[in-house]
Amino acid sequence: MGSASSSYRVIYLDVDGRIQKVVFSRFCSPCDIKELLCTALSVPRNTNLSLLDSSGAMVSIDPTMPHNTDRSPYRVVPMTGGQLADKEELFQNVLTQVAEQFSRAFKINELKTEVTNRLAMLEKRVELEGMKVVEIEKCRNDIKKLREEMASRNNSNFLEDNKKLTPRRDVPSYPKMLSCLEHMYHDLGLVKDFNINPITLKRWLLCIHDNYKNNPFHNFRHCFCVTQMMYSMICLCSLQEKFTQVDILILMTAAVCHDLDHPGFNNTYQINARTELAVRYNDISPLENHHCAVAFQIFSQPDCNIFSNFDPEAFKQIRQGTITLILATDMARHGEILDSFKQKVDNFDYTDEEHVTCLKMVLIKCCDISNEVRPMEVAEPWVDCLLEEYFMQSDREKAEGLPVAPFMDREKVTKPTAQIGFIKFVLIPMFETVMKLFPQIEEAMVQPLRESRDRYEELKQIDDAMNEVQKKKSENLTMGGKKK
Repeated sequence: MGSASSSYRVIYLDVDGRIQKVVFSRFCSPCDIKELLCTALSVPRNTNLSLLDSSGAMVSIDPTMPHNTDRSPYRVVPMTGGQLADKEELFQNVLTQVAEQFSRAFKINELKTEVTNRLAMLEKRVELEGMKVVEIEKCRNDIKKLREEMASRNNSNFLEDNKKLTPRRDVPSYPKMLSCLEHMYHDLGLVKDFNINPITLKRWLLCIHDNYKNNPFHNFRHCFCVTQMMYSMICLCSLQEKFTQVDILILMTAAVCHDLDHPGFNNTYQINARTELAVRYNDISPLENHHCAVAFQIFSQPDCNIFSNFDPEAFKQIRQGTITLILATDMARHGEILDSFKQKVDNFDYTDEEHVTCLKMVLIKCCDISNEVRPMEVAEPWVDCLLEEYFMQSDREKAEGLPVAPFMDREKVTKPTAQIGFIKFVLIPMFETVMKLFPQIEEAMVQPLRESRDRYEELKQIDDAMNEVQKKKSENLTMGGKKK
């Protein structure tokens, strides 16, 4: 068994020329030993000390310090303020050098900058997510309101009225149509490229829906079909390879907005009846000007402004482009616009702004009157809807003593007679002219128009034959009556 003395350490100090023996436990802490040395020197316990051996080398003040003898005592030197400062400065220099070495080795500054940037991004994201929660809740409330409104419409007598038609139009239900329109903007890259807030896009489309009236023809379903046809032409004709994304955004947005708040009575009625719209717009495309005005009234609402991230100059370009296209849908300008396009199509220049604008005007015109491009079972019910709207107008014109167009008079027009001339002299010439630039539309669009024309001509021949038989029967009855 070892002696108890092995638990203690003994060192000798030179204190002002006299030898001082110091005994301490080997389990003492460095602070305890330092305080013991301060006591031996009769200096305050918090005095900083430096311990030197006989050669002048510094000795660490801790329980493991080397043994010495009274012949080789340690010298204890209290540290002055200046010495402490020098030591502190030396220590700081060493730390700085070590920090620089670590920084170079581990790219600490770069990491610090990256962490700071990521924190800023996360804080911004948290802020935006908070805003989105509010917007999503508002959007949910709007959708709930829309569904309730649709349910009330379905329960009303509107669909039971024999004068109203509910044909199959090969388009989805209202909520689904909104989702499809939203998808088109995403699929064409418009949301991403122009940083459109997805929640704002939803709210804008809901507001667009609310501002289409429930007319037999010019309603939100028509808006959807025109926009869907525009989307199809953009894809089929690879227009994104030829147009800028701004042009694509203008084409799609003009299609969505082109018949906003249509009252169900055309420009001829507006002008002849001297309506408020005709007076406001001086008889110049009153409906189309009104559609533009409503569209940009909607954009003026922050919650519905999908262009909020555009600078003023870019917004001005989009506004002008959208207005130009919507005004081009006035059929009174059909000949003027098509003639202008025919002059350009053989030497079309995609770098010429005038050429591109003219093409965009023709494209929206094609989409606006494209129902006959669709399959017969889809297209024909749309004719019924259009005639129903025409008959509503002609009935009012008769009641108000206004001129009535023959193609709108229920006593004079039939489905074949209404469609044959329109397809032969309006639709086919326009689509065939576009086909010069985009041959790929012949099979998908031009051929269905030719087949539709042939079908209506056959129907007209049948109607004519039946009318002839009926006429002869009437004549025979008349002659028989006279003989008696």
